[in-house]
Amino acid sequence: MSEIYYWLYLNKILFAPLSAFLIAQLTKGLLDTLKSRTWQWQRFFEAGGMPSSHSAMVTALATAAGLMYGWSSSLFTITAIFSIIVMYDAMGVRRAAGIHAKILNQIMEEMGRQDGKQNVSALRELIGHTPSEVAVGAILGIIMAAVVF
Repeated sequence: MSEIYYWLYLNKILFAPLSAFLIAQLTKGLLDTLKSRTWQWQRFFEAGGMPSSHSAMVTALATAAGLMYGWSSSLFTITAIFSIIVMYDAMGVRRAAGIHAKILNQIMEEMGRQDGKQNVSALRELIGHTPSEVAVGAILGIIMAAVVF
């Protein structure tokens, strides 16, 4: 039990990003549940949406590294660059993949209507993030690292 306590609480470099990720996922699920007025279990475990749990996790990691080892340390520099890459990817490549999936789903649905087949499995559309979703996730990550420290 003491090993688990060490890894999850005393190791702040680990605890800050994990807690930021979990809070972002909980927030995402609760926001979607409130918006749809029905319980949205799947949103607690899916990527995409408000706030970005990926952004929350990597910014909490970078902030924790900066707080623990200093803002000019190599570890902070590496984690900050890693964070920028992850957030850029979430807004760029993953968001574009979601837009492409939406268009492909529309095409597949139309083709299904034309040949009488309605059973077309849809691609996941919500896999990327808007800039505001990434920004809110990043702010959440910074706050969570500050709270942990």
